[in-house]
Amino acid sequence: QVELVESGGGLVQPGGSLKLSCIASGSVYRIKGMGWYRQVPGKQRELVASISNGGATNYVDSVKGRFTISRDAAWNTLYLQMNNLKPEDSAVYYCNADTERHGVRRAYWGQGTQVTVSS
Repeated sequence: QVELVESGGGLVQPGGSLKLSCIASGSVYRIKGMGWYRQVPGKQRELVASISNGGATNYVDSVKGRFTISRDAAWNTLYLQMNNLKPEDSAVYYCNADTERHGVRRAYWGQGTQVTVSS
C-alpha cells in the first residue's frame, strides 16, 4: 500500500510558476516509477510527466521546456516545477505511483490538487 498526498496547487497568473509536491508513504520501496497527471471536467486524465526508477523523464509535448519533474532518491517526495504557466494548464493535478509486488503491477493515486491559471 502506498499513500500519496499532493500539495502546491493554487491560482496563478499566466506566465507565473507553481511547484507541486507529492509526499509518498507506506511501501515506497515497491515504487517503480511516478508521474503527474491532470484532468479537466469532461476530458480524460492525461499524463503530464513521468520519471522512472533510473531517473528517465518523459513529458507531454505541451509542457516540454516549461515543466520539470523530479524526485528524491528514496521516492518519498515527487515534484513538478511548472513555469510559464498558461490558461490551458488549468486542471486538477494528480500524483501517481506505479508499484510492483511479486510481478503484479498496481497504480496508486493522490487526491489531486487544483491548478488554476487565470488573470
